[in-house]
Order: sequence, then C-alpha cells, then structure tokens
Amino acid sequence: MKAAIYARVSTRDKGQDNENQLRELRAFAERKGYTVYKEYCDQESGGKADRVEFKRLFQDAHQRRFDVVVFWALDRFSREGVVETLNYLQKLSAAGVQFLSYTEQYLDSTGIFKDAIIGILAAIAKQERVRLGERTKAGIAKAREKGKNHGRPTVDIALVEQVKRLKATGASDRAIGKTLELSPSTVAKYVKTE
Repeated sequence: MKAAIYARVSTRDKGQDNENQLRELRAFAERKGYTVYKEYCDQESGGKADRVEFKRLFQDAHQRRFDVVVFWALDRFSREGVVETLNYLQKLSAAGVQFLSYTEQYLDSTGIFKDAIIGILAAIAKQERVRLGERTKAGIAKAREKGKNHGRPTVDIALVEQVKRLKATGASDRAIGKTLELSPSTVAKYVKTE
C-alpha cells in the first residue's frame, strides 16, 4: 500500500518543526509495510482548512495517488471542530483512501473494523450537528424572550409608500434618503418594491 504522511506543528510552537513526527511516522509506515508516496507538512494552525499541504493532500487523495493517510494524532490533522474533522475523514473514505492515527490506535480505518470506525465517526458527527441545531434554537428562543427580532427586518409599508410619493415628484434618491433618514440604496430598493 502507498501511504501519505501528514505532519503539522502550529506556528505557536516556536522552535518546533515536523521532523519529530515525521521520524516516528516513517518508521510506523515501514512497520506496517507501506511505501511512502509523499510527506505533506504544514507549519500553521490546525484551526483552519486553508493550509497549503492539507489542501494538496486532499487533491492527491481525490486522484487516488495513495491508499492510506498516516498522521500523528487527530489534533495534528485538524483542530477545526468535531464535525469538520470527521467530514475530512469521511472525504478520505469516500475517495477510497483509508486513515490511521499513530498515537490513537482506535482511529484506524485500515483494519477489519473499518466500517465500524467510519460508522461511529459518522454517528458522532450527526449527533454534533443535532446538538449544534439545538443550541442555535435555544439561542434564538432566548433572544426572542428578550424582545430581539431574528432574521431580516420587516419593511415598513407606509415608509415605502412615502418614498414612492417623493420619487414621483422627481426628487433624487439622495434627497429622499436625507429627508427620511435612509440610505440612497435603500430608497432605490423601496422604489422598486411592488
């Protein structure tokens, strides 16, 4: 099997480089009998997906240039949150690429429990999405209790009619806006309102 090795240290880890991880991951891949296709190394925060080598890893995975991704630990792979991280692992699986964590032996989609691991990760991601939805609904309910409106503000029909009457007199959008304390773009929008 061809393996991709992914290593990352944070920019906050001053004085550190990827070599400590790489040395262990190379030996690990060798013990597993993998041929290392390529090493993808980032030296930046794992809290965002916009990492050069991380993106390159997924491009190459999509093209099936390797069979498995080996990484030090899940937090070295991504720190974007549960759902995002699990989505990355599912993207690898969908591309036919397996994954294996060096320090977390239970994160192994290469063995006989591959389907179980992927199923568990998918269930965790789904549960996290449900919890996020519940937290969002609770936050909206709390805001409503405090009298805060949620969503787009309603349009004052009387104000729209007033804008249209002034526009019919030949007044400019700027002049109408100044009179009614509206922006010229809002005046133009109200003029077009049916």
